[in-house]
Amino acid sequence: MPAALATLVCLVFILCLFWTDIKEDRETSHAVWIPLAWMFIAGSRNVSYWLNPGVSLSTVSVYQEGSTLDGAIFAVLIAAGATVLVLRRLDWGALLIRNKWIWGYLLFCGISIVWSDESIIALKRWIKTMGDVIMALVILTEKRPYHAVGTVLRRLAFLILPLSVLFIKYYPDLGRAYHMGAPMYIGVTTQKNSLGQICLICGLYFSWSLMFQWRDEIDKYGFSRAVVNLLCIALAAWLLVSSDSATSMMCFAVVISFFAAGRVPALASRPRRLVAFSGIVLFLAAFLELTFGASGLIIEILGRDPDLTTRVPLWKTLLALETNPLIGVGYESFWSGERLVHIWRHFPGVMQAHNGYLDLYMNVGLIGLLLLLASIISGLVTTVRHLDHDYATSLLRIAFIVAVVLYNWTEATLKPVSNVVIMLLWGILEVSGVTEPREDDEPPDDLEEEPG
Repeated sequence: MPAALATLVCLVFILCLFWTDIKEDRETSHAVWIPLAWMFIAGSRNVSYWLNPGVSLSTVSVYQEGSTLDGAIFAVLIAAGATVLVLRRLDWGALLIRNKWIWGYLLFCGISIVWSDESIIALKRWIKTMGDVIMALVILTEKRPYHAVGTVLRRLAFLILPLSVLFIKYYPDLGRAYHMGAPMYIGVTTQKNSLGQICLICGLYFSWSLMFQWRDEIDKYGFSRAVVNLLCIALAAWLLVSSDSATSMMCFAVVISFFAAGRVPALASRPRRLVAFSGIVLFLAAFLELTFGASGLIIEILGRDPDLTTRVPLWKTLLALETNPLIGVGYESFWSGERLVHIWRHFPGVMQAHNGYLDLYMNVGLIGLLLLLASIISGLVTTVRHLDHDYATSLLRIAFIVAVVLYNWTEATLKPVSNVVIMLLWGILEVSGVTEPREDDEPPDDLEEEPG
């Protein structure tokens, strides 16, 4: 098929998906287009890159300063999202109290700008991180927040998945790249792990929808929604395998296993059993790792080197650099100035630690890292408590948290303008009216145990 015809078919296909979804979904406000635009940019390429595909971040100054155009677009989206939140008249006091750990973490990150070597750059990046928070809150303050989460993720998938297939198949200059001499599929993103990440996020939602919401959706929308979900899962799976992103594939396998456990009648009818079962599995995994080094076998199965493709040597190099162990060098300031020049001498072009926790430690020290971990633990505990009356949605929230925690073991994505950060916020934030206790959110009837 000629590239021009394939492009036309792809665009018509995307328009049909959007037209059908908009026609069916009357429960979300127009405000969700704001976080959708933000997440599309975060999940694909900055606008400046789309306008100039040849742009490179290969110099320290370009990487640090970024693009004026991109900065202006992010500022407009942040202002639009903030306006929506102001008009919704949130109870900010309750929001702060319910989520004190994450606000404490964000406040500490903001304060750390004071001791940053690059305070202006750190401030810009902190503002973008607050943009992630605003986008998450725009969605979580909808009348049916997790319905809105689904709306955004569906439409994000409608854009990124078909376009990625189109780029890979018909526009190889845009959809493919090379790393260490080996070809890799990147689709509409900038590298293979970014493509794997967006497939993980979308695949996670569509899998949950099919496993826990299919009856409700068929009753409400007919079989068309289920067909679209299956099609999107197929596209995400093909792109995930094609991207060869081992971290995303591992996280997806863990989440699907968790969802499968959530469908077991003996566990679903007594949610605390599911929590206990998950805890036992986690304990066994830790035991196997400490006793037999199970991660090495998993790494080999995924076709990776035992040193995680230079990640371990990189971690050793980063830990050898001088930083303040308690407060770090300032929010998102580690990868800048002379440090970045020094790192690039040994690892050219590397812009992250490939471990989210190490990256945080370098930037905001143990205090910042512990504040974020406390936020995650607090959010997980609260979400577990919702299992009894908000089963399906709580499973989705737990899956978001688990995926983020695992993903950041070999990738550093707890950064500004990150869909992974937004996904984590969806999992841990408690907003007034955020839960949706409905009949279809209870454990499905076919999962309930027989009496006696």
